[in-house]
Amino acid sequence: MNDWTPKPIPSAAVSKLPLTPEEGFLLSRLDGFTSVRHLPALTGFPPERVQAILTRLVEHGAVLPAPTPAPAPPPTTPAARTGAASEEPQAGSEEPLPLEEEEPAEEGEEPEDDTVEAAAGNWRQLFERQLHPLPEDQRASRARGAEDPELSAFCFDPVPAVIKSVLENTRVGLGHARLIARHHHHPVGLEALCGRASFASDAGVRRWLVRNPQLPVSLFRRLWGGRRLMEQYKVAMDRDVPEGTRRTAREVMRTRFNTAPAEERVELILNTEGRVLASLVGLAVDGKTAALLCGRTYRSPMLIQNIARWSAAPPALIVHLLKQEAVRRQPMLRQLLQRHPNAPADAKRGG
Repeated sequence: MNDWTPKPIPSAAVSKLPLTPEEGFLLSRLDGFTSVRHLPALTGFPPERVQAILTRLVEHGAVLPAPTPAPAPPPTTPAARTGAASEEPQAGSEEPLPLEEEEPAEEGEEPEDDTVEAAAGNWRQLFERQLHPLPEDQRASRARGAEDPELSAFCFDPVPAVIKSVLENTRVGLGHARLIARHHHHPVGLEALCGRASFASDAGVRRWLVRNPQLPVSLFRRLWGGRRLMEQYKVAMDRDVPEGTRRTAREVMRTRFNTAPAEERVELILNTEGRVLASLVGLAVDGKTAALLCGRTYRSPMLIQNIARWSAAPPALIVHLLKQEAVRRQPMLRQLLQRHPNAPADAKRGG
């Protein structure tokens, strides 16, 4: 269950559901990418409370249910267990230190429904064959009162004035907003789309906005500048996002890292296995962040290795890591930490 990524149902009429304040708050934190195991740090609720609230959100029809687990594999025979045991390393042997590790794949996002994709193709054809030949002012006037499928077809219009008319249409909804975020390639039209708070806060709209190569830097900073560090990191690492937007996301993340709460900084470092530290060169942490990092047990060689290569790692954290069992068992990790410029003199001597 901890690996489940809860996904809100876009079509759910949230305002009409009998949600408690806690349920509404947790629902507002679901972006379709964050797994259950990260929600306690994101919301401040204990894991048991998070599970109970998610169960009620599923019952309300606001969140997709968790996938059914695969059937358990058949029990292994004694012979198979004996063979597997013979392949295990002997006690006291040292685990190899990985030199490099690939970036983790993004948590699975819900694929686009085939029927929606097919309908989008039909709407584009309708626009190109029947609507695009019309004069621009006529398209803008017609879009203001259009109904589907014509209203959806107007979402493919490249002219910002027509998009503004679409947004003035009383029938426009999240489906239309996502079409505009994905297929409209003019900064002025995207600015108009995000002028509607309900659209700008939708996870689907935001997902397509960051993948749109025409997303203005100023608009990205306005929409993501106050978001949690983990959300900014995911954009910065998403290979489907244009490089220009990824670069801006890294800059925004660095700026926010300086002012974010200590708990949020620690969450970012731990949940990324320290990979984010390569993007935070030159940034130091305060005493509270260092104390929180020193209050944990470290078992991940990758996390320890990344911290050892972090030039701003606090001396107290270096000392704390040298005491960890994972470091004692791997001399290569210990040597990395002892060579750190912030390592105390006695630690460098092996004291």
